[in-house]
Amino acid sequence: MAKDDALAVPSDIAAALGLLTRLPVRVDTGRAIARGARAAWAWPIAGVVVNALAAAAAGLALWTGLSASVAALVLVAVQITVTGAMHEDGLADSLDGLWGGWDRARRLAIMKDSQIGTYGVLALLLTILLRWTLWTALLAVTLWPVALTAGALSRLPMVALAWALPHARDNGLSRAVGRPAATTLTLAGSIAFVIGVITLGWSTLPLVLAVALVTGIWGLIVKTRIGGQTGDILGASQQIAEVVILLTLTLLI
Repeated sequence: MAKDDALAVPSDIAAALGLLTRLPVRVDTGRAIARGARAAWAWPIAGVVVNALAAAAAGLALWTGLSASVAALVLVAVQITVTGAMHEDGLADSLDGLWGGWDRARRLAIMKDSQIGTYGVLALLLTILLRWTLWTALLAVTLWPVALTAGALSRLPMVALAWALPHARDNGLSRAVGRPAATTLTLAGSIAFVIGVITLGWSTLPLVLAVALVTGIWGLIVKTRIGGQTGDILGASQQIAEVVILLTLTLLI
């Protein structure tokens, strides 16, 4: 097997961080392009890194005596900063397009437009408010187990939808990266699940079920409305999954 055809190589982690964050990591661009969607197994690891940085900032805020609500706001702000708000942008563009257009072509055109519409604004306001509220409640009980598990599991829907759905357009980030194989999805899922079990225990099981359910619903919606997935759709799935994970945890803890 050629090296670039291997199931996983260490450089995939740098490629995942380079794709999904704004962290100054050194990426072998040629190798990353050659690997393409094969590196998607490392997306949950990139999520762990993002949330580890966010949790460290929130923990520092709590240590200095700031309230859980302020620490939660710091956590969300760091998440947005480290990722360059790319997942939030995907959510806003997806909602604008899926519900703002009257046919597939118009929906895709709206999603590509850099301007944000009413649906996008409302989606951002509601999800950020939900994340802040849920993190505030969870920080009163725990921080690191939730942060690391949510970071890993919330990136898994991106791999799943990229594997399950065809590309909705002939260009864009998702098309450039490509579609992962079933083996890549299995490895990504295994990594996310193991991280969850190690950090949060068997409470990870209901989280996986909740994420699977909401991802399936989201996938059905986008398949019906635009015929497949885009980079925006994948980013939106991360945001939706994170909210569902946090909401589920508030019911369990």
